[in-house]
Amino acid sequence: MNKDIILCGVGGQGTVLASKLIASAAMKDGQTVHSAETIGMAQRGGSVISHVRIGDKAYSPLIPNGSADIILAFEPAEAVRNLAYLKAGGLVIVNSVPVKPVTESLNDTGYDGKEMIEYLKTKCRNVIVVNAEELCREFGSSKFFNVAILGVAVGSGKTGLSPENVLSEIENRVPEKFRELNIRAFLKGEQIGANYDA
Repeated sequence: MNKDIILCGVGGQGTVLASKLIASAAMKDGQTVHSAETIGMAQRGGSVISHVRIGDKAYSPLIPNGSADIILAFEPAEAVRNLAYLKAGGLVIVNSVPVKPVTESLNDTGYDGKEMIEYLKTKCRNVIVVNAEELCREFGSSKFFNVAILGVAVGSGKTGLSPENVLSEIENRVPEKFRELNIRAFLKGEQIGANYDA
């Protein structure tokens, strides 16, 4: 199995944990994995990009433009910003809820993410749009979206990852007080992904 996966969002959304869960679940399955993060000013709401390369055809951790099988986007503008990584026929799974930058609060540009979602739909054949607030409402926080969007990806069948291996890694890596909610978020996302037919 060879898969190139980009995860992108802004600081505080949990992209790095999601990338580590993907990498460790793939390694548990005996796959070779390379990964890297570009974090920048993440603690101040800046962009976070994680590259995860699974399989023996990856000779470096960074995914070349036009090569990613999947983009998991935690924020609509970040999906558009990283779209050049996606290969033809690749899958984009994107959160429809925007994280407004500080400049938006100063200038009130009206950014609500809708224009970005429409752009993605015109440029990509395979797009799954997920509303983080609706998906995570029963868990009491959108902080669980990182694991839920991973569930969507695994449920779609496009990652090649075993749900059992991902759940095992959630149990190993998530603190006990958050473990049950993360497992539920993953399973809910997995159902959404399973209902998608690319």
